[in-house]
Amino acid sequence: MPDSTWVAAVAGLRERREPGVLVTVASVRGHAPRDAGAKLVVGRAGTWGSIGGGNIEAVAIDRAREMIAASVSEPELRDFALNDKAVDRHGVQCCGGTVVVLLEPLPVTQAVAIFGVGHVGLELARILARHHLDLHLIDSRADMLTDERLDVLADAVAALHVHHTPLLPEEVLAHLPRGTHVLIMTHDHAEDAALCDAALRTTHLGSIGLIGSSAKWARFRKRLSTEGGHDDVVIDRIKTPIGLPDIAGKEPATIAVSVAADLLRVFGTAGD
Repeated sequence: MPDSTWVAAVAGLRERREPGVLVTVASVRGHAPRDAGAKLVVGRAGTWGSIGGGNIEAVAIDRAREMIAASVSEPELRDFALNDKAVDRHGVQCCGGTVVVLLEPLPVTQAVAIFGVGHVGLELARILARHHLDLHLIDSRADMLTDERLDVLADAVAALHVHHTPLLPEEVLAHLPRGTHVLIMTHDHAEDAALCDAALRTTHLGSIGLIGSSAKWARFRKRLSTEGGHDDVVIDRIKTPIGLPDIAGKEPATIAVSVAADLLRVFGTAGD
């Protein structure tokens, strides 16, 4: 299998936000269908590449899908004896060798959208950019998204997606990946309110967080109920204030650390 096949398959799973398992022939002794290094990518429904077919591949696919269903995060090794005395659920392979297969889970990449890349938003982006995730930066102000201003993210580990939305920032919500965690912190309360309403109507999102005071939230909550028609259960999808309450301070960098730490806790509990 060409190297590009499994690489493209892994990239495709990441882009579609689907979990998978990368199966690699780790070592071979004696005769085997494929040499060490052969790779197979297993998704919930499809497979790409091959580690030699037959019993070894069928068992590996079964186990990979069990790992996906159970959200297993740790890799595991599996030994196969390829002789007529080694009977497995898919039959026998009589090549005569021994194969060790490594199964590595490919978890769904987290995605975060920051609406409002002002002082706090940019500091938060600097922290989140150091993590392996898809990071969307959205702002209605072009001067917040200039190359010079975002140069502090040049060494980002995250995959960055910058959206300039001069008219309707909320339209970006429909195009975000499934499960994206949304943080609303624009410069304009009216823009924040419109984003809250639109986010509650966008069912494929992950968590929704809003920056601001209790007075601001009281006004928003009333508006979301009376004008937006949302019931209390739906409105409660929005978390505000965001951040860890025991991290005090009003400096943008301090607030960003607090919000990022709180979000990382959400990552640990959020499902696909």
